Amino acid sequence: MFTGLVQSTGVIEAITDASEAKRLRIGASLAEGDRALGASVCVSGVCLTVTDSGPDFFTADAAFETLAVTTLGGLTVGSKVNLEPSLRVGDSLGGHLVSGHVDGVGRLRRVEARGDARECWFWAPEELRRYVAVKGSITVDGVSLTVNAVDDEGFMVGLIPHTLEVTTLGALIDALAGAGEGEEPRCNLEVDLLARYVERLLGARA
Repeated sequence: MFTGLVQSTGVIEAITDASEAKRLRIGASLAEGDRALGASVCVSGVCLTVTDSGPDFFTADAAFETLAVTTLGGLTVGSKVNLEPSLRVGDSLGGHLVSGHVDGVGRLRRVEARGDARECWFWAPEELRRYVAVKGSITVDGVSLTVNAVDDEGFMVGLIPHTLEVTTLGALIDALAGAGEGEEPRCNLEVDLLARYVERLLGARA
């Protein structure tokens, strides 16, 4: 489990193709325990398992299903990714409970400046919109955010300067500025676990 509080960013240093999978070498300085063999690291919202590591890198494999339903398949050498080691018992839960199991891929469709902050509107897949509520939580590329508004196409969040500086979401905004119609930058979305459990419980009672 994770919190959605990104601890650092990393850079894709190499991508090795395997049978229906890719091995990612990510340049990052993680504590030794956080990059131990078999440890879980949330990479831009996707829970991956460490397969090798050193003081300034770790590797992880992304299999066919992960490549198909997340943005990891579109990464190239030089791409930046958000990183968060797994939550330990006793750690502070400053964001919200995040599984690292991406529910779908969204797109950043509009940005408006609000002083130093940014109002960001995202398109979300139709099947996920019922889980998104004002003042609820959502994870965008591994970042825990509070939903400020919803509409028929998705949702809006506010990004403060600190978030823009220490995560890849600032680069996502920059990518939108240079994108043509239909080429809006893509992002991994994970809806609030509690919303899914509530739906499941209500469905069982119906």
